[in-house]
Amino acid sequence: MRVCTRRRSQTLRMWLLIVFLSLHLLVVSLVLSMYHTSCEPHSHPDIQTSISFFIQNTSTSTNTMAAAGSVTHKVEIDSAADDLSKLEALFSHPLYNMPTPPVPDGDWLLKVRTRRKDEERSTQQWLSANYDGYDPILWNASAETHPPWLRFHLGISRWQMYQHKDPNLSALTQQLASHRIVSAVQKSGGTQLKLVMSFRNYGKALFKPMKQERHEETNVNLYYFSDFERHNAEIAAFHLDRILGFRRVPPVVGRLINVIKEIKDITTDHKLATTFFTSPVGNACFYGQCSYYCSTEHALCGHPVMIEGSLAAMLPDLSLAQRRSWKSPWRRSYSRSKLALWETDNNYCDSVRKSPPYDRGTRLVDLIDMSILDFLMSNMDRHHYETFEKFGNDTFLIHLDNGRAFGRHSKDEPSILAPLVQCCRVRRSTLLHLHLLSLPSYRLSDVMRASLSQDPLSAVAPLLTEPHLSALDRRLATVIQTIQDCLEQHQHHSDVIYDDTDYPLA
Repeated sequence: MRVCTRRRSQTLRMWLLIVFLSLHLLVVSLVLSMYHTSCEPHSHPDIQTSISFFIQNTSTSTNTMAAAGSVTHKVEIDSAADDLSKLEALFSHPLYNMPTPPVPDGDWLLKVRTRRKDEERSTQQWLSANYDGYDPILWNASAETHPPWLRFHLGISRWQMYQHKDPNLSALTQQLASHRIVSAVQKSGGTQLKLVMSFRNYGKALFKPMKQERHEETNVNLYYFSDFERHNAEIAAFHLDRILGFRRVPPVVGRLINVIKEIKDITTDHKLATTFFTSPVGNACFYGQCSYYCSTEHALCGHPVMIEGSLAAMLPDLSLAQRRSWKSPWRRSYSRSKLALWETDNNYCDSVRKSPPYDRGTRLVDLIDMSILDFLMSNMDRHHYETFEKFGNDTFLIHLDNGRAFGRHSKDEPSILAPLVQCCRVRRSTLLHLHLLSLPSYRLSDVMRASLSQDPLSAVAPLLTEPHLSALDRRLATVIQTIQDCLEQHQHHSDVIYDDTDYPLA
């Protein structure tokens, strides 16, 4: 009896458990069904259309932007290629490649002489034409294996710093841009900091560090004699001088310099060494010693250790090639209150023409060439110029120290052209180059852009901003118009045009 009762109880429990599980599954099933129904999207045609349009429009916009970016990039590439082709065409133009007679021995600044040291061997010595002693550096190799800086020095002649298609120019700029620097000392003199950098093969270059961003214009409240010197101005001046066909600026190249490894760690200049410090944000800085802008407030700082600068190939040592410094007749007063005589006397050129060395030869038109170069790059700081003493008065003017150029693009300074305006005299070759650069196929701004793009620092940012390049075209038109005005004022063109070439005027 008890066994039967126990079996019935177990069976009842089993049925109750089955019923409970069944009810539980039924409830779960109903809940899931209701949840699925409530989450099912309702049909709203307007919203679906809007979403579809948005997605489609976004996709179209993205594709358009990508296409526009691609087109812009292609246009920039095509424009750069077009500028380079203009530069190549310019330098291939007959005006730049006119046949020239061989340079006489006496018209080279320096030359390599062979002097017998004893009966068994002879050694080539690097000597100037008037140098009686021996240079400590002996060169036994042929001229082709001389280092680039020495070939540059040996290529300087009476009428130009280097030849139009000088094969050494590329090697020299490559050395300046990349070779190891073994010494850095401050150059004495001058108003702002400059360093003399030495290379392992005895070459030297003048380093001017970056002081101002490329897009910054000179403060309108600053006088011309207190303006910053700009590294990119030195680089651009070299390129512009070459494009104009003058070739009177020593080669200059841009370079990123390590403030610690390439200046501080290798300098033997104790005064310079004491001016290094680390800025609050961890940049390596220094300021040197000079008349202007050499203080902690005007420190030159790396980012964090690299700083931009220009490196200009230095001219031969004065012991080998003496230079003479000349005060420019159109020198400014360098006063805040006084004017120079030429600024008040429109007939000032009459007295200059009668004074040596401007009373004969090419000195006057050379000076006017320099004023045209300065006007194009807005350089008001041409108080002196130099020549090589060996050549006397019959030689080119060295266009040194162009750091205060390209300060302002929004304003032209007509007083820089005073020598041209007051003397109404210009070389035929200069006028021909100016006319050529005014043509669309050789536009000055385009060939300058292309030429500057070959400098290493152009990889960081363009060396001249577009407003500066546009200013070159504007100023070029002013120079050509000034010459045209001179021609109209004089009965004979020969009174204005100095015939230094047989190439015909257009």
